[in-house]
Amino acid sequence: MRRPNVLITGTPGVGKTTLGKELASRAGLSYVNVGDLAKEGELYEGFDEEYDCPILDEDRVIDELEDRMSEGGVIVDYHGCDFFPERWFHIVFVLRTENSFLYDRLESRGYTGKKLQDNIQCEIFQTLYEEAVSSYKKEIVHQLPSNTPEDLERNLDQIMQWIEQWMKDNN
Repeated sequence: MRRPNVLITGTPGVGKTTLGKELASRAGLSYVNVGDLAKEGELYEGFDEEYDCPILDEDRVIDELEDRMSEGGVIVDYHGCDFFPERWFHIVFVLRTENSFLYDRLESRGYTGKKLQDNIQCEIFQTLYEEAVSSYKKEIVHQLPSNTPEDLERNLDQIMQWIEQWMKDNN
């Protein structure tokens, strides 16, 4: 594998897609938004009425991505991470956002009621960070603040440095 695989995870609304797309562009890596992949391939196993969203068929997502991941050079963006094989990722970034910012972002997406509250609670209780730490080696899991455009630039610079170092060390 000549290029690393990177996982960007976090609560919906923390900026995974913005960071992932820009990072892929700067680093010359491919970008996969798992939500879009699932939509395009209809990789669902039902519909959750309470949250008004489809239920991801995780096994089919794994099957769909397996070959691409084994080649390397993929940035994966998804709000869950415990179902991906540990061997896929060289580094995992969990984006974190302050609740006041997150609330406004989710509300602007049309999140209301239980869906809005549960996602805010997910961020408060660091649910996705805990999921990442329990799913991958602790030393490859990193939390990054994602509140402002300055945070985005800092995160891009930091991850680009990591990717460049990985490529030097592994090629």
